[in-house]
Amino acid sequence: MNKINFDSIILQAISKVLVFFINTFALYLMLQGHNSPGGGFIAGLVSALSLVLLNMALGLDETKKIIRIDPVLIAVIGLILAYGTSLAPTFFDLAFLKSKFVHWYNLPLLGDLHIGTPFFFDLGVYLVVIGVTSKIILTYSYLVNHKEEYFLEETFRYSSKNEEIINEEDDD
Repeated sequence: MNKINFDSIILQAISKVLVFFINTFALYLMLQGHNSPGGGFIAGLVSALSLVLLNMALGLDETKKIIRIDPVLIAVIGLILAYGTSLAPTFFDLAFLKSKFVHWYNLPLLGDLHIGTPFFFDLGVYLVVIGVTSKIILTYSYLVNHKEEYFLEETFRYSSKNEEIINEEDDD
């Protein structure tokens, strides 16, 4: 199985510009999601598409430099944010997922700003989708590029300290 390698200077140059526009569109979808189709899930998928493009254009090592935070940590933070936002109204004798809005009027450069708990719920969903898809993208990229040491590192990171590691090559 050969390494997948896209050594195209044109793809590398265009991808850096496209990532900006793709993520700007994802931000638009994120902010538009409460009144029109969109929101955290679709914005997360669109941003994940930009990560796939970066991985194809720049390669595994450069993508790993861009994604510095552990994707599992991103997903956990998003899950806590989404769940916390949906659970918070129950502390005020309101229904689960009940939304509250704050309105600021005549702000400099922004004008009228209306922000509510659905935005923070969508932000949590966005972070979960980004975390999970980046983990999948990086894992698949390591697999395609034959980086077996990554899987040993993952095994030690996410396994129990008392768990016995079984090496399939030793079964001969």
